Amino acid sequence: MSDGKLYICGTPIGNLDDITLRALNILKEVDLIAAEDTRHTQKLLNHYQIDTKLTSYHEHNAEYKSKELLKKLKAGLNIALVSDAGMPGISDPGYRIISLLRSEGMRVVPIPGPTAMTSALVISGLATDRFAFEGFLPRKNSDRKSYLENLKNEERTLVLYEAPHRLIKTLDDILAVLGDRRAVICRELTKKFEETIDGNISELIELFKNNKPRGEIVLVLEGGKVKNEGEAWKDLSILEHLESLMEEGLTKKKAIKEVAKLRSLPKSEVYQIGIKIKVNR
Repeated sequence: MSDGKLYICGTPIGNLDDITLRALNILKEVDLIAAEDTRHTQKLLNHYQIDTKLTSYHEHNAEYKSKELLKKLKAGLNIALVSDAGMPGISDPGYRIISLLRSEGMRVVPIPGPTAMTSALVISGLATDRFAFEGFLPRKNSDRKSYLENLKNEERTLVLYEAPHRLIKTLDDILAVLGDRRAVICRELTKKFEETIDGNISELIELFKNNKPRGEIVLVLEGGKVKNEGEAWKDLSILEHLESLMEEGLTKKKAIKEVAKLRSLPKSEVYQIGIKIKVNR
């Protein structure tokens, strides 16, 4: 008996009409459907009068369930993997079973469908030729800021997912770390109350302070601007700027003069910061 196949099956992100004929045929024909939330997927199956058996596969059971599904596939069963919305493997544990099957040399078949990530990107009006999908940012404020620091010099368009109750805090951190760049918020994509809002980060913060964010949110951020080599100091604090110039061979006195000139600051102000540098050069 030959091994079965695992079909990575894209499902609608909101509007139930956004499913392909091929996906419907696969869901009808497979022996089993592994679903992130069986109750959610059952609604989709009922809508299309599909009676294929369901089993759960989610973040909390992915480790042992992947092995269980592997056994079924080796026994010749065909299985469809679905998430609650969009393509499995995108910000969900689907990658675990896919990785396991690849290591076993088994067949994994993509059944393409919609994703909130690409849907938001293409309607954002921001550059689509190069982009980076970052999924959900860390929940803790300190971890989120550290993560954003690593994206500070990213020139590609950034695509993020965020929960509505964390949106304002995330926007505040983005403003503090990445600056007041252009952004687009796509809310409830393909659903009745779909909405796309664009503006600078500071404008979006003010908007949502007065209008509580609701629904599933995709945040698309303009990439960072390429800086000329001579403007690299703009990402440095005054102290770091002084230390950088001194490492290049300038004395502290000359470094203070140069920093004050570039930043249009009084030399006395820069001098007070320069005092912290113990070694004179």
